[in-house]
Amino acid sequence: MKKSANRRAESVDGRFASVLAKLNFRPQATWAIAVSGGGDSIALMHLAAGWAKSNHVPPPRVLTVDHGLRPGSGTHANCVKAWAEARGLNAAILRWTGAKPRSGIEEKARIARYKLMGQWCSAHHTNWLLLGHTKDDQVENFLLRLGRGSGVDGLSAMQAAVPLPAPSFPAVTLLRPLLGFTRAELRAWLIERRESWLEDPMNDDDKFARTRVRKLLPLLAEAGIPSERIAAAAGHLSRARQALEEKTREFLQRHANFDGGVALLDGAALGEAPREIGLRALSDTLRNIGKSPYRPRFERLERLFEAVVSEDFRAGTLAGCRVVRASKARAAFGLRTIAIALEPPRKSRIRAAGAGTLP
Repeated sequence: MKKSANRRAESVDGRFASVLAKLNFRPQATWAIAVSGGGDSIALMHLAAGWAKSNHVPPPRVLTVDHGLRPGSGTHANCVKAWAEARGLNAAILRWTGAKPRSGIEEKARIARYKLMGQWCSAHHTNWLLLGHTKDDQVENFLLRLGRGSGVDGLSAMQAAVPLPAPSFPAVTLLRPLLGFTRAELRAWLIERRESWLEDPMNDDDKFARTRVRKLLPLLAEAGIPSERIAAAAGHLSRARQALEEKTREFLQRHANFDGGVALLDGAALGEAPREIGLRALSDTLRNIGKSPYRPRFERLERLFEAVVSEDFRAGTLAGCRVVRASKARAAFGLRTIAIALEPPRKSRIRAAGAGTLP
């Protein structure tokens, strides 16, 4: 039994090291890991600390966020800090202060979490932030976004290395070295090492969509749709996404330009392009102008796209941007040129309500 446990432990450690090698990860200075206290992030903390010691690199700094969304969250964060320090790691507790939202809690908490960690990384000259997302998270994200009617991007697998989804911190790169691991095997690895972790009571609260999806997974497996197949489908879509992104870049190089903070798009070419390319070109332009780390919700993007490619389009808004038919002075692509700029401040919207073009 002990030999078998040792082989499994070596497998987890070895696989983790292989993933970091494939990512060409070799920190020369400060690097950080996000630790919530759950089994996945605690496993990441121990794996990262062991890897740093074996490779003679500086140990990671541990960042844990106290969202303040439930009683005892501060105690939870202090526990994570104590575990990190017992492992010989420096830890910081980042607190989300102020009024909390009454709706969309999961999404807004995620945005706040990335902002807090981005601020810490920027202040401490840290370019690498490791997260404990697993294969199970891939599956849950796929199903959640399927329920929202997401397109290829939303259904695609998370990437192992991406920019921090907070536009104010472009120098910070997120690494997800546990995407090839399941939640169960990481917990088994922790049990073998006699390590502890925390279970967030919010994970059992059915008011959260992720909790409801998680409880459906055994039923889907019984119906012949195991998690492995769902994760594989997300991986296939990720490859399709990469190809579509390349085609979208080519489209924008030919049919878009940026002029003084205003993006100009060829509306006629947008309508003639394959629909997926057109939708992506519009979405990417909105994100570029609005400085948003996230794509607009697919159904809202699709409605705006339908309006934009029609010959009688005048104006619309989405993702903090105002989209209008361009004035003659800006009609770089003819009469169907579309102009996209930041939406004006609230006080000036009434004055601009009747305008169909940007200055």
